[in-house]
Amino acid sequence: MNTPILSAHNLVKHFSAGGFGAKRKVVRAVDDVSFELARGETLGVVGESGCGKSTTARLLVQLLTPNSGSVRFDGKVVGPELPLKAFRRQVQMVFQDSFASLNPRMTMIDSIAFGPTVHGASAAEARRKAQDLLDRVGLDPARFGGRYAHELSGGQRQRVNIARALAFDPQVIVLDEAVSALDKSVEAQVLNLLMDLRRERGLTYVFISHDLNVVRHISDRVMVMYLGEVAEIGPASSLYTAPRHPYTKALLAAMPSLDPDRRTHEAPLAGDPPNPIDPPSGCRFHTRCAQAFGPCATQVPSQFAVAKGHLAACHLNRSEETVA
Repeated sequence: MNTPILSAHNLVKHFSAGGFGAKRKVVRAVDDVSFELARGETLGVVGESGCGKSTTARLLVQLLTPNSGSVRFDGKVVGPELPLKAFRRQVQMVFQDSFASLNPRMTMIDSIAFGPTVHGASAAEARRKAQDLLDRVGLDPARFGGRYAHELSGGQRQRVNIARALAFDPQVIVLDEAVSALDKSVEAQVLNLLMDLRRERGLTYVFISHDLNVVRHISDRVMVMYLGEVAEIGPASSLYTAPRHPYTKALLAAMPSLDPDRRTHEAPLAGDPPNPIDPPSGCRFHTRCAQAFGPCATQVPSQFAVAKGHLAACHLNRSEETVA
């Protein structure tokens, strides 16, 4: 089997919520998250706000240090086996806030050229590369290269952020709600750009979004997170047509539809997610699940294989487990 280009192994990240000693409390942002990313694929990550999507992304690119667990790139553990500087050249990230991501005192050319210069490229070489990348993402270097962040629209700034990520010639790009702040016409342009770049450069994406329609459009596989854990992961085609976790079913049922015969008359999921400082025992979703039964409140569900490459952490699939 081919080695995954990027993989997470039992990642755990807790943030302090106050208190000392035995009374110390932590926010369980990410709890034992594992998955693999094949070379050239796009993995979509979905879930409600606060489910751990962005924290997982920052753990993947090593902007946060996990409490336990590891990240591997091409089979090598980042840190002990692969130096962080070398890893950063291969894995880049595009953030949601296009304005805050850019230095307001640097022109767009300088912002894109800065990274390669730090990693050893000459100023002339880095600047030439920045001009080529601006042109590739649809911005004329002569018009936009000398501008500052406040002089660009949100869509233009996000194109600059994509160009800046590409300046290292990475193999993996993590996109954390990279198109959610854009209006729909600009969002479509940026999505088309991302798909074109993926084909041209053989890129691998981790695409985080709350928009399930966009995730379905761009992703090969989809991972559903709930309260810091992976609820379900599988091919986009099977996960959208035959979801096997009640939470995934609720998310899909909440998708807006243009069909007047498919109006939503009642919310498919009620209430807010539990407090991540004190999550429920057993299955963390059981307090909101209409299908919960005995074991759900006391036993943590395994990731049952419900189809080839399709896993769901739900006790309802216990007797239906198949060989993945």
